[in-house]
Amino acid sequence: MDLFEKCRMFTRADEVKETGCYPYFHAIEESEGPVVKIEGRMRIMAGSNNYLGLTTHPKVKEAAINAVKKYGTGCSGSRYLTGTLDLHVELERRLAKFMGKEDCLLYSTGYQTAQGVIPVLIEKGEYVVSDKENHASIVTGTLVAAGMLSYANDSQTLVRYKHNDMVHLENVISKLPLEAGKLIVTDGVFSATGEIVNLPELLKIAKKYNARVMVDDAHAVGVIGKGGRGTASHYNLVNECDMTMGTFSKTFASLGGFVVGDHKVIDYLKHNAPALIFSASPTPASVASALAALDILEAEPERVEKLMANARYVRNALVDMGFRTFEHDSAVVPVVIGDTEIVLKMWRVLFDEGVFVNAFIRPGVPPGFETLRTSYMATHEKNHLDQILDAFKKVGKQFNIIQ
Repeated sequence: MDLFEKCRMFTRADEVKETGCYPYFHAIEESEGPVVKIEGRMRIMAGSNNYLGLTTHPKVKEAAINAVKKYGTGCSGSRYLTGTLDLHVELERRLAKFMGKEDCLLYSTGYQTAQGVIPVLIEKGEYVVSDKENHASIVTGTLVAAGMLSYANDSQTLVRYKHNDMVHLENVISKLPLEAGKLIVTDGVFSATGEIVNLPELLKIAKKYNARVMVDDAHAVGVIGKGGRGTASHYNLVNECDMTMGTFSKTFASLGGFVVGDHKVIDYLKHNAPALIFSASPTPASVASALAALDILEAEPERVEKLMANARYVRNALVDMGFRTFEHDSAVVPVVIGDTEIVLKMWRVLFDEGVFVNAFIRPGVPPGFETLRTSYMATHEKNHLDQILDAFKKVGKQFNIIQ
């Protein structure tokens, strides 16, 4: 069979496009943050992870421009060799301090970060223990680790537990050798639902069974915790949580990833992670943008408060209308529909009403949880939020989702 036959047989996207309800790859022509121009029309953006609204902040844009003028457009090498700038060192120092840890290491993308940590730390006879609904970047990192050790005839490296189920976590981890090294990896805020991990109980289990913990705070930094410091801060457990990884593509209005932890752990990763050593380093503009965003986050913590107030306002209104949503206190507010065809049709009506949301369908979500995922920004004003709610009320009644 021809390798490309599967590609020729893939028709699902074309079929959805023919209905006019294809929700993906729509090009943004202009953006002011909460409002974007798509297909010649201004629409309220209710699907972005630009949580603090900093991608269009004048100071962030100016920092990127100045960095290009000073350093050029790229580093032309890995951090290990010619690709380290004083900007990288400064951002690592600042992030470690902000997150309450000894040290920090930058990676070129958030997706790459898990691959730059998990397979590096896990050796033969050690285990990755992962939540079944972790982000794809964590899944890839754990599979890389498992694949490498499977090749070395140690195929039981990866252990998964039911989503945010601490009873099941203890059940599966208790079956592993107590003396073996273990890394529990979990999202802090789960990206599809906005649910926050039960970190206090998870850390108790980790301590009991000789495990270390890494939390992915991609959707938590700038959203929850003291001044937006993430999940461990949210629970006042910064000292107890071993490592936190994150991304610059959301709160930090840029591109790249990071991990914070003890100095010796970060130093080990720095000298042993192929994802760092063999990848070009984050560009000057990306790092300068993230630094400027961190400046604003530290100087204006009220942005976090505004973001959360916006999300709560919409969540409460959607619940009052009769929509099914997850009532977690984060910036992600999903509207669960439970049917792929209806989700796609509702997405189209919302789009025509001038509101852009994200359609989450299988296999990205379990059957019965097909969702219109919305997320909010500190820069959304009340009139934006009310227009989003008016559009949802209209489409909800049209499709008999609400009365």
